[in-house]
Amino acid sequence: MATRFAIGQDSHAFETLPEKLFEKPLILGGAVFEGCPCLVANSDGDVLLHALTNAISGITCRNVLGSVADEMCKSGITDSREYLKVALSDLASMGGRLVNISFSVEALRPRFSSKISEIRSTVAELCGIAPDRVGITATTGEGLSDFGKGLGIMVFCSVTAEVQDGIAAQ
Repeated sequence: MATRFAIGQDSHAFETLPEKLFEKPLILGGAVFEGCPCLVANSDGDVLLHALTNAISGITCRNVLGSVADEMCKSGITDSREYLKVALSDLASMGGRLVNISFSVEALRPRFSSKISEIRSTVAELCGIAPDRVGITATTGEGLSDFGKGLGIMVFCSVTAEVQDGIAAQ
């Protein structure tokens, strides 16, 4: 087995149009945050799962959150868990498995502390690893960026994976 490491990033702005603020729920790492405006996105806007999908794509060399997800959206699949499943399938086709996941979130809102355990459990279940292999940190960045000022959410995600030696990426 070979160990590989990758970083993924994603960000979305909060919806600002009054008629669309609560058009869909705010979902982060599979957890629903009640009373928060949604994020602007064609999908459910789960920025944590998007960053994770991008990180896995860094190992498999196939950009799922591009034309693949665009086609899925056009066919009505807007659940970010489905995009993650595609990335995980790509990883499995390399004889790979995730070993560790770490998220770093920059946002003023929502407050993550009450949902961290739920997000860790959900992400772990989706990825077939133990919850103690999923780390989450969150910061406001001292309000220096638009994310820290409450205009959106930015997430970086690092993953460590083991893949079969000799099996090439996409």
